[in-house]
Amino acid sequence: MMTSFLFRTLDARAGIFIGLMLAAVVLVPALNLLVPEGSTFHVPTYAVTLMGKYLTYALLALSVDLVWGYCGILSLGHGAFFALGGYAMGMYLMRQIGTRGVYGDPVLPDFMVFLNWKELPWYWYGFDMFPFAALMVLLAPGILAFVFGWFAFRSRVTGVYLSIITQALTYALLLAFFRNDMGFGGNNGLTDFKDIFGFDIQAGTTRAGLFAASGLALVVCFLICRAVTRSKLGKVLVAVRDAESRTRFLGYRVEHYKLFVWTLSAMMAGIAGALYVPQVGIINPGEFAPANSIEVVIWVAVGGRGTLVGAVLGAILVNFSKTWFTAALPEIWLFALGGLFVVVTLFLPKGLLGLMDKGWSAVRRRPAKDTAAHRAEPQPAE
Repeated sequence: MMTSFLFRTLDARAGIFIGLMLAAVVLVPALNLLVPEGSTFHVPTYAVTLMGKYLTYALLALSVDLVWGYCGILSLGHGAFFALGGYAMGMYLMRQIGTRGVYGDPVLPDFMVFLNWKELPWYWYGFDMFPFAALMVLLAPGILAFVFGWFAFRSRVTGVYLSIITQALTYALLLAFFRNDMGFGGNNGLTDFKDIFGFDIQAGTTRAGLFAASGLALVVCFLICRAVTRSKLGKVLVAVRDAESRTRFLGYRVEHYKLFVWTLSAMMAGIAGALYVPQVGIINPGEFAPANSIEVVIWVAVGGRGTLVGAVLGAILVNFSKTWFTAALPEIWLFALGGLFVVVTLFLPKGLLGLMDKGWSAVRRRPAKDTAAHRAEPQPAE
């Protein structure tokens, strides 16, 4: 029943997106593992890793679009949920190192041995088991979002005030995780991972598997977001976005709807962070930086707010451009990003996807107008 509902919510755009993502999940690993390196069609391992990172960013942008595009909650702190999910996965990967670390301690990570820790902190227990770590990937950002949202939404904090508070939240976590006594590696964070599920984390097959996992997670979360936004719940969320006071006057408990979608979005961001860490090989407090969360909002705005597909498109395009510009013209990248955001804000309020829709609508209307004009012309007498 749930499956049939999910597929009923799909339109042509969503179907094309899912088809392309599933094709990429199959083709990219195949071109990396099965095609010889000298072939034109071979996809190198570094490219697979880079594209996998883009997909985790796309999932993060999707989570922001769910709350901003459909509920009107402009979050400038989603990087905190992303980083918490990443730290949960990083803790699991650190526990898998065992005696292969620099100091050879079977229990304590290297940074704890270096700082003269005598025993493993209680909040590290259980992270040697993947099911527990996977649960924490969801619960750590989910519980934080629930507690934060419970107080913020019940207090009816909205607009720019809520955005500033979310930014303060991620900055507070940034300062906390920088401390060595927190037990998360301080400034250096968690790194030097060896394997995941017993597979070498640097191996090409592992990289291809992580790419496929990122693509499948993006598709599943997209379907969940699509189901939420196309349901009666989604219609209430849009009403809250467009006229919160009127929706509250009609009898809806607005804070409950906000809290649900906020918590769901945070858990999706946590999944993105968990998939990001094994592919880049490190997680440190820099992921909490408020600038990272602001950049995610730019991705969504560029692609098209309130479209889901646009958020994915914006994240991939902006990060691909960032990769290219930082290699070719590193000194102008930040200016290019700022200029892009200004152009989108002033001239493309619906983002690139809105521009594409406008162009497609114009193309579809043109033949109809030409046909009508042709029929209106007087026909020559025989």
